[in-house]
Amino acid sequence: MPFHGQSILPAVRGWKEFDALLASPYDYIVMLDCKLGQLKSIVSEAGRHGKKLLLHADLIDGLNHDEHAAEFLCQSIRPAGIISTRTTVIQKTKQNGLIAIQRMFLLDTGALERGIALAKQNRPDYIEVLPGVIPPIIREVAERTGIPALAGGLIRTEQDVAAALEAGAAAVTTSDRQLWKPFINRKQEE
Repeated sequence: MPFHGQSILPAVRGWKEFDALLASPYDYIVMLDCKLGQLKSIVSEAGRHGKKLLLHADLIDGLNHDEHAAEFLCQSIRPAGIISTRTTVIQKTKQNGLIAIQRMFLLDTGALERGIALAKQNRPDYIEVLPGVIPPIIREVAERTGIPALAGGLIRTEQDVAAALEAGAAAVTTSDRQLWKPFINRKQEE
C-alpha cells in the first residue's frame, strides 16, 4: 500500500509549521516551501522523528529548478522523494532511486493532454493532480497513464478528501491541519 496506507500526505510551508508535522503520527510528510540553507536540518529532523520527507523542489528558495538541483537534492540532501513540475527533475529523481512525484496543473484540456503525455514519457512514481477537487479527472489521469494519482490543491473539506479517494487517488496532499486529524485513525486501521 502506498505511503504506508496514508490517505493524507500532510504538507506545510516553512520551518515554523514543520513542528506540527513532526508531532503527527503520519510517516510520510511534505515540505512545500523552505530555504536552501534549511534543507539539511529539515531532512535530519524528519529522520530523527522517523518521518519520510517529500520535498517540493520547485518551491525551495535559493535553488535552481533543474537536473543539477535534483542531483544535489538526491545525493546530498536525500529526502524520501521529490515533487516537481519539471521533467528533468523527475527524471533525475528516478535515476537516483527516490520517489518521483510529478505535479500536474490542470487548467484546461490542453494542459491535461500535455500532462498525460509527459507522465507517460517520464513514468514518475506518482502524479499529483491539481486541483484535486475534480474526481473524474483524477480517475482519468490514473487510468490513462497507469500511474497512481495523488490529489492536491483546493481540498477544503472531508468530503473533498473522500471524493478524491473514491475516485482512485492513492492519497491526498493538504496543508489544512483540520483535514489531517479525521484521517489519522483511518491510516492506523489499515
